[in-house]
Amino acid sequence: MKLTANIVDIKNREIYPAQITITEDKITAIKRVQEDCKSYILPGFIDAHIHIESSMLIPSQFARLALSYGTVATLSDPHEIANVLGIEGIEYMLEDAKKTPLKIYFGASPCVPATPFETNGATLNAKDIDKLLARDDIYYLSEVMNFPGVINGDSDMLAKIASAKRHNKPVDGHAPGVSGEDLQKYIDAGVQTDHEAFSYNEGLEKIQKGMKIQIREGSAAKNYEALHPLIDQHYKKLMFCSDDKHPDDLAKGHINELVKRAVADGHDLFDVLQIASLNPIEHYNLSVGKLEIGDDADFIEVNNLKDFNILQTVIQGEVVYKKDTPLFFEQNTKIPNKFVIQKKNIQDYDMHNICEKYNVIHAIEGELITKSSKEILQNSKGKVLADLDNDLLFISVTNRYKEQKPTLSIIQGFGLKEGAIASSVAHDSHNIIAVGCDAKSIQSVVNAVISSKGGIAAVNAQGELKHLPLPVAGIMSNEDAFEVAKEYESINNFVKKRLKSSLNAPFMTLSFMALLVIPEIKISDKGVFDAKSFHFIQECTQ
Repeated sequence: MKLTANIVDIKNREIYPAQITITEDKITAIKRVQEDCKSYILPGFIDAHIHIESSMLIPSQFARLALSYGTVATLSDPHEIANVLGIEGIEYMLEDAKKTPLKIYFGASPCVPATPFETNGATLNAKDIDKLLARDDIYYLSEVMNFPGVINGDSDMLAKIASAKRHNKPVDGHAPGVSGEDLQKYIDAGVQTDHEAFSYNEGLEKIQKGMKIQIREGSAAKNYEALHPLIDQHYKKLMFCSDDKHPDDLAKGHINELVKRAVADGHDLFDVLQIASLNPIEHYNLSVGKLEIGDDADFIEVNNLKDFNILQTVIQGEVVYKKDTPLFFEQNTKIPNKFVIQKKNIQDYDMHNICEKYNVIHAIEGELITKSSKEILQNSKGKVLADLDNDLLFISVTNRYKEQKPTLSIIQGFGLKEGAIASSVAHDSHNIIAVGCDAKSIQSVVNAVISSKGGIAAVNAQGELKHLPLPVAGIMSNEDAFEVAKEYESINNFVKKRLKSSLNAPFMTLSFMALLVIPEIKISDKGVFDAKSFHFIQECTQ
């Protein structure tokens, strides 16, 4: 195969018309030509940190969307499915990923469970992680979320990091807000990257201490605006990532959106493209082509260097996306799961009036972190009432792995004026998390999720129910990616327009309200949790 276009040579920082010759899966020649070329060929984009499960798509379906936006590779942490199914879940992701030409590089997930303060479906100990890291198809130690454990010398966490060092594989970090001496201890333990920086100063300190920063722009956490000023001076220490991207957002764009945005903001084109492709290749030692002779023929052709509209995506010499169409076939897949509970009663979601003041979780648009307060709520017949005028709603977590009473608390920030929403995509243990205005609505959406052994659901005050089943581990669909994205968008719009949620991505924000390793206050199936001091909070405060 031969292609003629303007070549974007990131390494030598020049653009010139040339003819590329591809023999089998390799670039065998790049010959300069004297032609007026209209399109541009450049290395494909790489998502340096993503949980594919958060797209609610299995890897082979995720790829159909990602390839259409010029993504040729991902660094994928499978800890979502690992928290449900353990090594069986990781094996599932590895096998399904083989059905797609997208180069998906999986890591070994060291925090399964993320904390001992919630119920999940599996545990990966230090021996399990060592066995995974010994495999050729596991490329790095995934995000070390238990940063307090590392800082305080937890033997299990340090053993997992030691395994990565022994196998000569990179170590990914997760250290929101960590600075000073604690940050230095974390880095000295061997952690090399971080995708949780949410301010310029935090990102700069981590870079200055030797870390590489993955600038994250996902469906809930959006840190580009705060971190992009780092690009001009520190582009060699940066990568782009999504972390968690729901299907409706993935259907609109991927890493290409960050590239386009950074170039529009005036950052040097070659700096931006190095961040989007060469930096992750070199940091993780990936077998992804850099558009050089002898490389794998992995590249994209775009219409221009402003819009970066993808004309075609090529991986190992094969055109895998062209003219708005993924060029590989769908295949049947298994449907593993672990979902054992029965439907719940309305009384399970009644919050009894036993407190003078109640702890309130404050969700924040575009952030994974939360704030907290203590509030007085009205009651009737011994039951607490939601305060819709002040956006004080009920939040619950229902254990999916065994029968037990759901936990309940109060949350602010969702803005619902009626009904409820629920999801079994609830990082990281993936129990059923719900926010609603009343017990009946919460019961309705939780039972819908239970009936399909996983999914998202929303209901309004009239009982109109919207539901997207996620039968693969209770967190993914094996249906067509484009249809899943369309259905998700429909339910998301129902929540925003009919239930009046004030959030841009209510289900994505909901999914992080149970993530105990990110401050300030979260909720698990065991209770309300202070993520700064790592202990449960009493329901009542005086």
